[in-house]
Amino acid sequence: MEKRYKDSGYGYRDVAVLVSCGFGAGWTSWGMPEEALFDPVIVDFVENDKIGTAEFDEYIENTYKECYSGGASDLIVVWVPEGKEFRIDEYDGSESLVLKDNESWITA
Repeated sequence: MEKRYKDSGYGYRDVAVLVSCGFGAGWTSWGMPEEALFDPVIVDFVENDKIGTAEFDEYIENTYKECYSGGASDLIVVWVPEGKEFRIDEYDGSESLVLKDNESWITA
């Protein structure tokens, strides 16, 4: 699975993760495969404000043929330290990224 990396500045790398933060439809929470979370080509589209262009639509159609891409218009790139565990939470289509280390649990 390909990923986009950047130097975090302290000898570590961050990984680009795609999250659809708008309401209505999610990205991976609405059926895109896991590799679509990290797809470096889509990261480029997001960073260059080219979501919704003919070039983007063609890439999605050719790469993720059977998948629903309705959450694409609200995609953002979240940089996560390489190796950190996370999950994508979704409410009414709005996704959020939660790092495993940031979870608080209450004991009964």
